[in-house]
Amino acid sequence: MADRGAEHDHLNGTNGLDFEDIDYDDSPPPRPASIAEAVAQASEANLSLVRFLYCDNGGAVRGKMSNIRGLADRMTSGIALTVAMQAMNMLDHLQSVDGLGPVGEVRLTPDPASFVRLPYASGQGAMMCDLLTLDGSPWGACPRSFLKRQIARAAERGLHLQAAFECEFTLGSTDDEGNLVPIDQDLCFSSAAMNISAGYAYELLEALRFQGLELEQYYPELGHGQQEFSIRHADALRAADDAIVARETARGLALSQGLVATFAPKPLADQAGNGAHIHFSVWDPAGSRNLFYDGGAPYKLSTLGRQFIAGVLAHLPGLLAITCPTVNSYRRLQPHSWASAFTCWGLDNREGALRLASPFRHSESATVNAELKSSDGSNNPYLALGGLLAAGLDGIQQRLELSEPVQVDPANLSDAEREARGIRRLPQSLGEALDALERDRVLSEALGPLLLASFVAVKRGEITDFIGEGMDYELRAHARTF
Repeated sequence: MADRGAEHDHLNGTNGLDFEDIDYDDSPPPRPASIAEAVAQASEANLSLVRFLYCDNGGAVRGKMSNIRGLADRMTSGIALTVAMQAMNMLDHLQSVDGLGPVGEVRLTPDPASFVRLPYASGQGAMMCDLLTLDGSPWGACPRSFLKRQIARAAERGLHLQAAFECEFTLGSTDDEGNLVPIDQDLCFSSAAMNISAGYAYELLEALRFQGLELEQYYPELGHGQQEFSIRHADALRAADDAIVARETARGLALSQGLVATFAPKPLADQAGNGAHIHFSVWDPAGSRNLFYDGGAPYKLSTLGRQFIAGVLAHLPGLLAITCPTVNSYRRLQPHSWASAFTCWGLDNREGALRLASPFRHSESATVNAELKSSDGSNNPYLALGGLLAAGLDGIQQRLELSEPVQVDPANLSDAEREARGIRRLPQSLGEALDALERDRVLSEALGPLLLASFVAVKRGEITDFIGEGMDYELRAHARTF
């Protein structure tokens, strides 16, 4: 153990990592409410470049950068982007989608409220963007606009989704052949693993706080080099923005320390996979009352909460194509892997696709929430939350009945027992999940024709690209992209 610890001196705050390299403020500035405020914050921070970021159909975070000079004008008009980018898969292979070729542009138009300074990139900031048409309308293939549409649908019913992503990733380095080498081989939740990544964990906490994100928990997970952290919940749009910021920060910070952080679902074939579990609940317009809570109901879960969760379960086979959207995702989604391979829910059942989390004592009304475990860090969080909302709203509209909770590992039930309880095996490949998505009228109509067509084309293109290439090629590609 002593020898291995010496190898990782640069990760330990007591062994040479200078935390003064970044001048963190005592508290982050408030998020800007306007273009003028965003420009003022960027100028006051002496930034030179600001990234206009979006998450594409392949789950990759892309964008362009604006010089600080002229930033206000570019925020107003947007930065030009070829429409073809939403037909580009994770290997930069352009797919054939009607209308998404060499002709035509949209505009990367940032949301001032998403402005953050980047502690891992000197002199740079970033904002999350909508993809708008030349006349300023939401583009049909824009994932962030899709989430906004579902938020608006929920708001018409007086419902507001609160959500948070749990972020699991693998921290390590790469060898001369490009293979991922995890930073430790220690135990789940072990203090030994905490010691090895102590310096990185401290810097991540401060880097997230610097950007206005509150890290609530951080710990080593089951896989070698596997880390997990959770960010405080927020309204759906902010939660998706925060997920992008969190992933980018974890990866950017690792790179600045000579490390690699990957959110790929299964970057190491013989180790536990990385999820991005989504915790969610529905609140009233004022944000003062958790509508999932009913103190007199079984499990303290309200009728509305039961209907919402029933809707997610009903649409889960198709939703899976959005929340677990890569070839690599299905190496993680296996029975007996605590990764939720079946369409069922349970009370703190971590083998169920949906877990009703135990509320905190003395704050039960605020903390009743559900966790979608069938989700990983290769997804586009705007698509994931938008799809979740569309499924849950359909459950409310149809007044769907929630099945009884499953309090055993569903893989231990017989086929007959699962059939009697309505428990189905989730799609076992990306192709099967895409088939289910295209059959799902509710999700297809919510996405809209252009976003659905481009997403499916990109994902089917990835399936074709990985056929016959071998697992090593797949693991390296996914680890590099995510």
